[in-house]
Amino acid sequence: MPRTRRQVTVPSPPEEVWRVVGDPHHLPRWWPRAQRVESVDAGRWTLVFNTTKGRPVRADFALVAEDPLRHRAWTQELEDSPFERLMDEAVTQVWLEPRAGETEVTLEVHQKLRGLARFGWFMVSRANRRLLDEALGSLEQACGR
Repeated sequence: MPRTRRQVTVPSPPEEVWRVVGDPHHLPRWWPRAQRVESVDAGRWTLVFNTTKGRPVRADFALVAEDPLRHRAWTQELEDSPFERLMDEAVTQVWLEPRAGETEVTLEVHQKLRGLARFGWFMVSRANRRLLDEALGSLEQACGR
């Protein structure tokens, strides 16, 4: 199913980038359409974002892996959510790799689609490429000097 990976080199050291990607409270600074983060507690949080039509939607997430300054992964909790009918799994990962005072940032989204949504995998992949490119652009600005 759709696995989309994009990367960019940010002109900031890994410590500076990690301060942004390692804290869910900072998601509205760099994640597309994120408005605010609520209920951050013990590796879980709720992200409130706007749809393309401007309606707020809540999505719950849980941290599944973390190696400070190098890797962070979280999954969307789909059970009993509006997304449950579309996906069986949705995982987002961030990798940081130091590069001479800069940081190579790789974002990856993996989604296991469900039902008829499986037949639209190519549209989901295209949308995820745009999402990740926008996220990386915003992350560059959030971490810029």
